[in-house]
Amino acid sequence: MGNLPLITGLFRTAATSEQANGGRFMVKRISSGITYYYAPFSGAEVSTLCPAKEFQTSPPLCPISAPLPSSLPLSGSSSSPLLSDSPSRTPDSSQNQSESASTSRPLLLFFSWLGARLEAVAKYRDLYLDRGMDVLVVQSNVMHFLWPRLGLEYGLKILKVLEEPQFCGRPVLVHASSIGGYTFTQMLTHMAKRHTKHAGMAQRVMGHIYDSLVVGTLERMAIGLGKTLAPRFESFVKNLAMFYFWLFKSHTADLYNHSIQVFNDSPITAPALFFYSENDALCDPVALEKCIDHWRTRGVTVERRKWKESIHAAHMRCHPEDYLSTLEKFLNSLHLSSLKAKM
Repeated sequence: MGNLPLITGLFRTAATSEQANGGRFMVKRISSGITYYYAPFSGAEVSTLCPAKEFQTSPPLCPISAPLPSSLPLSGSSSSPLLSDSPSRTPDSSQNQSESASTSRPLLLFFSWLGARLEAVAKYRDLYLDRGMDVLVVQSNVMHFLWPRLGLEYGLKILKVLEEPQFCGRPVLVHASSIGGYTFTQMLTHMAKRHTKHAGMAQRVMGHIYDSLVVGTLERMAIGLGKTLAPRFESFVKNLAMFYFWLFKSHTADLYNHSIQVFNDSPITAPALFFYSENDALCDPVALEKCIDHWRTRGVTVERRKWKESIHAAHMRCHPEDYLSTLEKFLNSLHLSSLKAKM
């Protein structure tokens, strides 16, 4: 779930677009917790861009022909300006043309872990922007988990956003980290409940990726809350959460169990990739592998990468080369035309 203080939302609510990262991409805040990042130019021009200093926390992973070094540093900062021969545009015309051009690009739906910092999310976001995709970042609120009906309302809100004109009809790739997988499942619940109405959405998903999925018993969920909200009082928060789950069983535990069933029988059957580790206190590898086996019996193509030791929601930081090579291999197998750049 992450190891950051409780927050109620990472992004402000707004419906305006603005340039960010030196004009490398546009940012449009759809609503509280949902932010859209898209390329300001056409796909050919985007391939000449590199991350600028504003959001960069590691060396750029740019779509260039030269191979990456054998090891990827985890920190550092540098600035790479736009190439001088990039065409100049007025802000208004650039925004209108950008939004029009972006409607043909695949969309990455990124469900971040609880309390994720923008700088950390940017590392994942840039991976996909550099591969010719636009990115819709969905940030979860702890109350979406503690009171699942709020999570269900949020899941429906996300689904409605994806059915808006600027997003509808576009192929979608899902990347969910930690509790982000729970939030995505709330969206799946609505898709499963009204299968005919949302059948088009299920068909649009070309692949789904799960990093540190929170899976297992209620106790594991309670442990996750303790580690996330108050690490110094982890045991107290865990016990308090277990009492809360018992006290409001019909509003919490019963709905969690329903969500697990929805995920196991997900209406999405596109290829999937799981990242997880044996020492993750929030992810039971046995329960996860049981789900993977079930998906395979349903005919779903599932790839996985498991480490003996790693850190929850930080596998890319702990195992950068392994993580990126596994992710790249999976993305290449999807045969999406715009996924051209190497990581």
